[in-house]
Amino acid sequence: MASSFINPTRRGFLAGSAAVGAAGILGVKPASAAVDWKRFAGTTLEVNLVKSPRSETILKYLSEFETLTGIKVNAEATPEQQQRQKTTIELSSGKPSFDVVHLSYHVQKRQFEKGGWLADISGFLKDPSLTDPSLVESDFAEAGMTFAKDSEGKLRSLPFSVDYWIVYWNKELFEKKGLSYPATFEEMVSAAEALTDKSSNTYGFVARGLKNANVPVWTTLMLGYGTTPLGPDGKLRTTSDDAVAAAKMYQQLMTNAAPVGVSGFNWAEAQSAFLQGKIGMWLDGVGFAPPIENPEKSRVVGKVGYGVMPKGPKAQAAATTGDGIGVVAASKNKEAAYLFCQWVISKEMGARLLQAGAGVPFRNSVLEDPKVREGVKMPSAWVDAVAGSAKVSQLALPVIIPVTEFRDIYGVGLTNMIGGADPAAELKTATAQFEPVLARSEG
Repeated sequence: MASSFINPTRRGFLAGSAAVGAAGILGVKPASAAVDWKRFAGTTLEVNLVKSPRSETILKYLSEFETLTGIKVNAEATPEQQQRQKTTIELSSGKPSFDVVHLSYHVQKRQFEKGGWLADISGFLKDPSLTDPSLVESDFAEAGMTFAKDSEGKLRSLPFSVDYWIVYWNKELFEKKGLSYPATFEEMVSAAEALTDKSSNTYGFVARGLKNANVPVWTTLMLGYGTTPLGPDGKLRTTSDDAVAAAKMYQQLMTNAAPVGVSGFNWAEAQSAFLQGKIGMWLDGVGFAPPIENPEKSRVVGKVGYGVMPKGPKAQAAATTGDGIGVVAASKNKEAAYLFCQWVISKEMGARLLQAGAGVPFRNSVLEDPKVREGVKMPSAWVDAVAGSAKVSQLALPVIIPVTEFRDIYGVGLTNMIGGADPAAELKTATAQFEPVLARSEG
């Protein structure tokens, strides 16, 4: 949204989290902004959201958008899997019941593009009567624009919230062993093994071991080996030396330094173990931090460091997933829907998202604003990890239609590795299984 219209309230709004709830910040029509926010007053929009802390933030402040624009919004937030099924069925029919859709880029991007389900909003972004001057492509983390644009470079959505994979580390356990935060993969493996003391039920490392959920852990490690599951030529690289090396590292960490039963862990089980204070490092998304600093849920309050992913042998990369918000191609209210999307990813809403720990906006101007940072409820090290990860951000999963099958098939292999199976053999088997699935999806 326009800096011009938020200046009068900017200091009060961004001074701290107490001010975040201040009513009506966006309810005042911007006097000097070029955008005519009331242009579509009287319109009703139907909005389809994924149930999450991010959509809760949208719903909490929805009345401000309605006051600002005179547009009525009917928003529905449904759990992720149900939302994905509903959107696919309705969009495939050509007559969806919604104008705006919240999408998970790492799962739905290619599917939505192939179906032609999202409107091209490139022209809207360049239109000063529709778009605030502060909303420019260069303000988004590079991964956000990679997600939001199609193969022809057309903008199909606005990047909303990003999830970087970071390392949560127990400073107290590290200090006891005289260790510092690892700078490299090699140091991370050494620290994980040094911190593990099975007699006291202390383990150096935890991550997802459960099939399907575990795949982003492996692909995160692959980025440090300078590779990705899919090459620019569309061919799988999952049996390459680097892919195998990443799988071997996953196996080593999960076998030598992780708790018993880790092959059944999703993020929730890994988080629960870390909160008990007996885990040295936990690798997962940055959005899982709030419970760590909650004394009612955590034994490690004030003892946790938040680290950017260490450097691999060939690269340093923060694996990145994210979601966006887009205008449906079949909508009859595209411009009004675009105004809603613009409001969702505005600096004000981004600040609220970050300050609550509910998500991380893709917009650099939000992350870099010292006033926004002052109001963040999480420790400053968490914000530093977010900002540091943004600088080395790379996509965590291949942008393909059958991403669920990819995770299912390779996930079985990774779980088998925790049980002692040979990484190279497992990857070879999984690749042979997945290749025809990928080929069919591209046909």
